[in-house]
Amino acid sequence: MRPTHATVLVVVVTYSPGEHLGALLESLPEACSVPYRVVLADNGSTDGAPEAAVDRYGVEMRRTGGNLGYGAAANHGAEGGAEPFILVCNPDIVLGAGSVDRLLEASQRWPRAGALGPAIFTEGVLYPSARELPVIGHGIGHALLARLWPDNPWTRTYRRNDLMPVERVAGWLSGACLLLRRKAFEEVGGFDPRYFMYFEDVDLGDRLARHGMVSVYVPTARVDHVGGTTTRRHSLRMLKAHHDSAYLYLADRYPGRWHWVFRVGLWLRFRVLAWRERAER
Repeated sequence: MRPTHATVLVVVVTYSPGEHLGALLESLPEACSVPYRVVLADNGSTDGAPEAAVDRYGVEMRRTGGNLGYGAAANHGAEGGAEPFILVCNPDIVLGAGSVDRLLEASQRWPRAGALGPAIFTEGVLYPSARELPVIGHGIGHALLARLWPDNPWTRTYRRNDLMPVERVAGWLSGACLLLRRKAFEEVGGFDPRYFMYFEDVDLGDRLARHGMVSVYVPTARVDHVGGTTTRRHSLRMLKAHHDSAYLYLADRYPGRWHWVFRVGLWLRFRVLAWRERAER
């Protein structure tokens, strides 16, 4: 089934993306056969790559006015458009041939899908980009034990590696490459700007579900992700952002006074993890 009468707004969040941005834009024509428009939501690049892309590829660049973080920049890039679908992606993604078309085709099979995500490969290895929503239990066990015990049962349940070849509903999908129905995205208010980096995609999946929509993993759509080009340059800052976002997400979901011991314990555990990881660098 071919996508019909669909147009796509491609929002790329940039922060000195270097040569990777060009590779993404070069991959778009073979990935998407329907009309599309590209907006670079720029968080303060200093390498000239977004400006070069504007000149070479005719894309639009919107400056966010500072480094707002991933979700807030994506919101800024998506504002004011009329396209029924929004493809949000990192600049260090290379889209596989037909990948966007396959996501659009899947949107017809899943009319309640607010978000659809492809299979994401990093250096040829399939990344577990479609996971369960973190809850007390497997989500917490994964957050606290994955680094020390990668194959623990909580991580296996959370990541659902056994289902990676299957088109299915997931709790959330990686924001590294994510096709969104504009109507759904706007209904839930876009990404929560409180998340500077990490967990903005987890939070979005949860809020879509609360509004009666689903997130669908589409493994026949393939993209390759270089991964971590920005985070490697700012590793300690990104480490703190990850732990802060994880705490924010879980504290939001367990706000009651009966959970205060859990929140305090979680906060202390993330502080200890951050201290250990800094000490090892």
